[in-house]
Amino acid sequence: MLKTRIITALVLAPLAIGGIFFLPPLGFALFTGAIVTIGAWEWANMSGMVAPAARVAYALVVAGVLYGLWVLVGPLNVPAVSVLWLAVFWWVLCFLLVRSYPDGSERWGSVPARAIMGLLVLVPAWVGLNHIRTGGFQFGDSENNLLVILYVFCVVWVADIGAYFAGRAFGKAKLAPRVSPGKSWAGVWGGLVAVAVFALIIATLASATALQSLLLVIASLVTGAVSVLGDLLESMLKRFRGIKDSSQLLPGHGGIMDRIDSLTAAIPVFALIITMLGWLTAGQW
Repeated sequence: MLKTRIITALVLAPLAIGGIFFLPPLGFALFTGAIVTIGAWEWANMSGMVAPAARVAYALVVAGVLYGLWVLVGPLNVPAVSVLWLAVFWWVLCFLLVRSYPDGSERWGSVPARAIMGLLVLVPAWVGLNHIRTGGFQFGDSENNLLVILYVFCVVWVADIGAYFAGRAFGKAKLAPRVSPGKSWAGVWGGLVAVAVFALIIATLASATALQSLLLVIASLVTGAVSVLGDLLESMLKRFRGIKDSSQLLPGHGGIMDRIDSLTAAIPVFALIITMLGWLTAGQW
């Protein structure tokens, strides 16, 4: 299994790096849109759509929504920030859903409800990515918005690594045992400490002011915390559905959603925060 995971990672890493850092805005939108569409195909399964045709149809609907948003945000100048605010409200609601599980599942457990949940998870993540990719960025002496995307990824990875080691060392009190028995409160706090240290390092490297550094730490802590919620939401849906992985698309890794669940929450939230702080301005889609 370890060998399979490594081989898969070695194949996917260059594709991901090339798609994110070397494509023009339109190519980036298409590349990330393809990933989200595959994620939608997996989400259809988590929603309870077992027929192959139904899963493909749901993926095509999501792709159509992405195309519609590209048209609206671009030529019609509809603010992407409105979609990001919707994502924030959605993740607040998700906190309540995860916290109460399995109570309340009768209100969202239907196939249509879970399908709508997928739209609220996947679409804002895509909008957030492209908002960052096309926007103007200024933080300290850094103006490279591609580094912002890498930073969000790193915040999620650092939080995950910190949680792993802190959880193994001190993880007795479980975070959400009815949703994800392996996660602990110690893991969450350990991950957030790691994120704070990482944010301070990046702020120093970017020659940020003291206020900018403090705000980056706060923004990163919020993002790291929300990323945990993204993971828990998918775990809750898979547990409700009775499946272990979103798919078997990535040998040794499960599915696309199993790899990007935390990012779907982190990206729109961080994009909105840095926009509100004035570090990111809307660009031309």
